[in-house]
Amino acid sequence: MTSHFLSELLSFLDGLPEPRIVMNAEYRIIAANAAYIRDFGGGVPIVGRTCYEVSHHFNVPCDQAGESCPLKQSLEAGAPQRVLHVHHTPRGDEHVDVETTPIRDDLGQIVYFVETMRVVRQASSRPVAQGLVGRSPAFVGMLEKVLRVADSDAAVLLLGETGTGKELVAHAIHEAGDREGGPFVAVDCAGMTETLFESELFGYEKGAFTGAAHRKQGLVEAASGGTLFLDEIGELPLSLQVKLLRLLETGTYRRVGGLEWLPANFRLITATHRDLRSMVQAETFRRDLYFRINTFPIHTPALHERAEDIPLLAISLLGRVDRRKSRNFSGAALSWLAGRRYSGNIRELRNLIERATVLADGDSIELSHLIDMADDVPPALPVSSGAFQVAEVIDLETLEMRYLEWARGRMGGDLAALAGQLGVSQRTLYRRLQTTRISGAETGR
Repeated sequence: MTSHFLSELLSFLDGLPEPRIVMNAEYRIIAANAAYIRDFGGGVPIVGRTCYEVSHHFNVPCDQAGESCPLKQSLEAGAPQRVLHVHHTPRGDEHVDVETTPIRDDLGQIVYFVETMRVVRQASSRPVAQGLVGRSPAFVGMLEKVLRVADSDAAVLLLGETGTGKELVAHAIHEAGDREGGPFVAVDCAGMTETLFESELFGYEKGAFTGAAHRKQGLVEAASGGTLFLDEIGELPLSLQVKLLRLLETGTYRRVGGLEWLPANFRLITATHRDLRSMVQAETFRRDLYFRINTFPIHTPALHERAEDIPLLAISLLGRVDRRKSRNFSGAALSWLAGRRYSGNIRELRNLIERATVLADGDSIELSHLIDMADDVPPALPVSSGAFQVAEVIDLETLEMRYLEWARGRMGGDLAALAGQLGVSQRTLYRRLQTTRISGAETGR
C-alpha cells in the first residue's frame, strides 16, 4: 500500500470525532488521530509502540495475557471485531468499547487495522458516586451485553438474584441507546392488582370511576419515546399478563374509561429474580409473554460471582451513603467485607456500610463498626469438622458426588443457599449435581 494512500487514510481519520489509531499486523501503532491524542494520549508519544503496551501496560498481546484481542480476531475473521476492555487512560482505568476494522490493499490483502475507541459512560472501573461499578470478568461480560443490545429496540430481560442492581443495569441500557433523551419509567409489578395495574399503566379518563376527577396520564404514555422498565415481572398475576401481552403485541392501549386506542412508543426492559422458564412449565407464567419479553436475556451476576469487585463496590457505596465524604475503610474492615458472603448482594452490602457510618465517629470505618451491625450469617459448611468423613481413598468424582449430596442434605435441599455457601452460581451447582449423578450411575456407584 502506497504512502500516499496511508496519508489519505490518516487525513480522513483525523477529521473524525471518535478516537482512532492505525496499527499493523505486529500490533505497532502507525498513527493516531487528533481525538485519540486528546482523550488517550496524555502527552506521551505513542507512534511506534504496541497497542497492548499503551492500553494495558502488557508486554505480550492481549490474547496471551488472558484478554480477548480484537486485532487478532479481526485478522482471523477478515472483518470488524468488537470487544470491551479496561484501558489505562490519563484519567485512570476506564471501560472502553473497542472496534477493530481491517484495511486491505488493492490486492485484497489486510495491511493495516483501524481501531476505534469509545469510553463507556454507563459504568466505571473506579469508585464513583453513582451508576454501575466493577471490573471483574463477570461484570465486564454483563456490560458487554448491555452495550451490544443498547442500540437496538430488542426487549431485554434482566435475570439475577435480588439486590444485584437490575434497575441500574436497565438505566445503563437506556442511557447507552438511541432513546437516551427520552424518559425512563420504572414500574414495580409486585403486588399489582388488576385495577391498579390498568389505571397506573394505561391511565384513565375523567369520570371513569368514583374519584376520577380528571384525566390521568398512564406510565405507558409517560414512557413515550423512552424506556419502560417492568421490575419483578415474575410477580405479575396471569390475568394481568394477558393485558401486558396485548399491549406488547398490538403496540396500542386504551385508558380506563376511554374508547380511543392510543399508540405506544417505548423500549421494554423487564427484570425478575424468579426462574421464569420453570414458571412457564408450571403454567404460572404465560409462554407467549415469556418469549415476547425474552428477546435478549442478560444475567446480572451475584456478588459471589464477582467477589473481586467487592472492595471497589464498598468504597463506591461508602461515598454514596456517608454524609462525611472524607471517611474511608480501615484495611481490616475492607478485608472483612471482601471475604463475606452476601445473600442480599449489593443491597445487603450497602445496608451494612450505611449502618457502620452511623456507628463510626472518627475518620475511618473500623471492623468493629461492621461486625456490631452485621446480620446473622449461616456458618460455612464444616468440611473439616468431622461431620463429613471418608474412610477410604476414592477418586475425586466420587468424593465430589458424596460431598455435594451431604452438603445438600445439610442445607435442607435449598440449592440457592448451598450455591451461596460454595461460592458458585446456582446454574453451576445444578450442572455439577447432574454430572455427578450421571457419572455415578454410569460407573455403578
